Amino acid sequence: MNLFSTLRYLVALDDHRHFGRAALACHITQPALSNALRALEQTFGTSIVRRERRFVGFTPEGERILEAARRILHEHETLQQDLASAATEPRGALAVGAVPTAMPIAARFVAQLHDRHPGIVPTLRSVSSSDLETGLETLKLDMGLGYAERMDLQHPHLRVVPQYVERYFLLSRADASGDPTPAAGLSAPGAGDVRQPGAPMRWADAAALPLCLLTPDMHNRTIVDRAFAAAAVSATPAIETNATVTLIASVAAGRVSSILPGALLEVMAGRDFVARALVEPTVEVPIAFLVHGSQRPSRTLEAALAFATDPEWLDDAARHSGGGMA
Repeated sequence: MNLFSTLRYLVALDDHRHFGRAALACHITQPALSNALRALEQTFGTSIVRRERRFVGFTPEGERILEAARRILHEHETLQQDLASAATEPRGALAVGAVPTAMPIAARFVAQLHDRHPGIVPTLRSVSSSDLETGLETLKLDMGLGYAERMDLQHPHLRVVPQYVERYFLLSRADASGDPTPAAGLSAPGAGDVRQPGAPMRWADAAALPLCLLTPDMHNRTIVDRAFAAAAVSATPAIETNATVTLIASVAAGRVSSILPGALLEVMAGRDFVARALVEPTVEVPIAFLVHGSQRPSRTLEAALAFATDPEWLDDAARHSGGGMA
């Protein structure tokens, strides 16, 4: 039995919660994965996986072994990166998560990081706030771009690296916005062809419009509902979704409007939309990279954190987060 391989199978089973999908991800057959896990159970002399007709979870002992497996594999990857990297040339994988509304900035970050350090191979995943925090705690992720305001006593091991401030805009089709001087195509500051946004709109007025909003389980929706409450109104959305692309597509295809953070406006370049800064109240939410503060960072994570605090990068993030349109 190859211990490292078997530990990877165990972690894959936790990630996918399904024997077949875990085997597929590990490029082995399902019987081979099951046999390897049974051999691991024999090695430790305890049941690890709760088996019924399908995967249902881990035993208490299995949870402890899974936690140890993630630490062992993390240290193994860190050591491999130390051995493979030169003093100024980190090499290896970097697992990055980002909440959906921050994905445009996260994509810029990993692209520029790879340009600076070609030996770093980032994997960027869109995840919910809760999955991002869990991923960092369990070492599934090396770093995550999310909401700094969610960090509290429940996440004492997570370190916060501030990045930019998220501001909010009402997005409508130009022919449906009612704006007397609609923008004929919109791009975010720093994207090249910058257009003038529409006039600011109060949150109370936006609440009266047909809106496509994210679902209540997403933290962005919590922020939006909090802003409506501060304006002494509530909004009943016409459409709800858990995908940011649906927010944009619904505005493009119908007569609804949506509320987007400035970072998402850049993907609207060349489209016939108008964006209005939302005011009364003005909402500014800090976005930060989060990392596990009690684990020894890998060479790739060290390089990523150094880049995340580079003034040139922070200026780029601010320019592409819609700050110039507020």
